[in-house]
Amino acid sequence: MSHPKTTPEATEGQVADAVKGNWVDRLAPAASRPYLRLSRADRPIGTWLLLLPCWWGLTLAMLSDGRATWFDLWIFAGCGIGAFLMRGAGCTWNDITDRDIDGSVARTASRPIPSGQVSAKKALAWAVAQSLVSFLILITFNVNAILLGILSLLPVAVYPFAKRFTWWPQIFLGLAFNWGALLAWTAHAGQLQLPAVLLYLAGMAWTLFYDTIYAHQDKEDDALIGVKSTARLFGDDATPRWLARFMVAAVALMGLAIVTAAPRGEILALVLAIAGPWAMGWHMMWQLRRLKLDDNDRLLSLFRSNRDAGLLPVLFFALALFA
Repeated sequence: MSHPKTTPEATEGQVADAVKGNWVDRLAPAASRPYLRLSRADRPIGTWLLLLPCWWGLTLAMLSDGRATWFDLWIFAGCGIGAFLMRGAGCTWNDITDRDIDGSVARTASRPIPSGQVSAKKALAWAVAQSLVSFLILITFNVNAILLGILSLLPVAVYPFAKRFTWWPQIFLGLAFNWGALLAWTAHAGQLQLPAVLLYLAGMAWTLFYDTIYAHQDKEDDALIGVKSTARLFGDDATPRWLARFMVAAVALMGLAIVTAAPRGEILALVLAIAGPWAMGWHMMWQLRRLKLDDNDRLLSLFRSNRDAGLLPVLFFALALFA
């Protein structure tokens, strides 16, 4: 399998699609940089996209039962640390399984394994280490949340292989990346309930939206090597229509989650909470209006902007808590 020519960024160890001047390239000890790059510490958007459904689940669960304890503050922080670690472990596992494919795609050839900075064996040890530290955080939660956390390893393990057997690998990413909505709700409430499931489905629709945008960056390389994605499945003409459908589904499902979770009689809290998916929907509409499927810089910028889209429900759910 032929590899693209090595870029200056790859020679220096930097990853082509990382944020320029990121803290890993500037501040991290040289020996740690390949491992931090495996974890995508130089590309924080993935951590946000994994974390935000956790915060949706926690804040909506608090709104639902009207309880807020000091332990919820630990759930909030623990989800942040855990999202960083498990995103790192998942990305490391993804790079191990994709090491031959990544070497043939211009955007990913500079990643640590295909560029020779780290061996697959050392990468596997790094993935295990991150997972073990995450597990130490998980076991501070209740039993049901712990069981959900263990179960989350299944979609994480399957996702890297999905693009080999389905045109919808983004569904498998959605299964993995939005699991925190289920886990954080359960960590607070003690049991899994319908609003958390609806929130999870809303997150999956959101993932289909943002990762289809992301996948358009690689569609030409993916076509050459036979990797499947919704970007290739929809094509340039149909993608905007599909994105609009995912947007509507995400907003509607989150709205339904709020309605089923909101305590009766708390009209102001309900209105403020409903404003969350409404604002998120407007942000997604803004992304659709700026979409240029032949402009990779624009695609990456829009993908990264989903941090702000996902933060909007967290903000409004928090405001509703104080209503």
